[in-house]
Amino acid sequence: MYIPELFKIADASELVALMRARPFATLISAGPGGLNATHLPTVLKIDGEQPVSIECHVARANPHWKEFSSTGDALMIFGGSQGYIRPGWYPSKSVDGKAVPTWNYTVVHAYGRTTAIDDRVWLERHVRELTAQQEHDQPAPWTPDDAPRSRSPRRQVQDEQNRTTTDRAGVIRGLRARDAAGDIELAELVERADRGDFRSA
Repeated sequence: MYIPELFKIADASELVALMRARPFATLISAGPGGLNATHLPTVLKIDGEQPVSIECHVARANPHWKEFSSTGDALMIFGGSQGYIRPGWYPSKSVDGKAVPTWNYTVVHAYGRTTAIDDRVWLERHVRELTAQQEHDQPAPWTPDDAPRSRSPRRQVQDEQNRTTTDRAGVIRGLRARDAAGDIELAELVERADRGDFRSA
């Protein structure tokens, strides 16, 4: 990615902060079949202030992981805040009229190599770490121990999008109450899905 020197962030702690604040990232790698991209929640491992590894889990049914290569490069993109900037917001525009629009954004591109780990113990640890990362500030944090005993770790980590109307309403209430970055927009998307706005022809 081309980054003008003026806008480059060299402070590793700032990069780590963004990656931790926005842990849902896009993994891109190339395999025999071409480019693959998968969107994943992540757990960042660091040594001091330096990122060491980014852990995530890919659904077994997703063919992306089958094309991972320890010799091939991969890219993980963490998107931060972004938005269109109007020329009219610049006080200087009223002075000389010379201003153009731009787009402000923050993003981290993390480069490395992919490794597939097919190990139940690793998966259980990862799911616990990922859950703790997202639940740590809740009054009654959920843990994998709260999941039905009949479900395997692989099943536990899959998204459950086909919930009851009551559960979906609970998700909407929770998102609106939390009101973190993007929560209101996500709540509105769930509401639109409930109304059938996204049904295919």
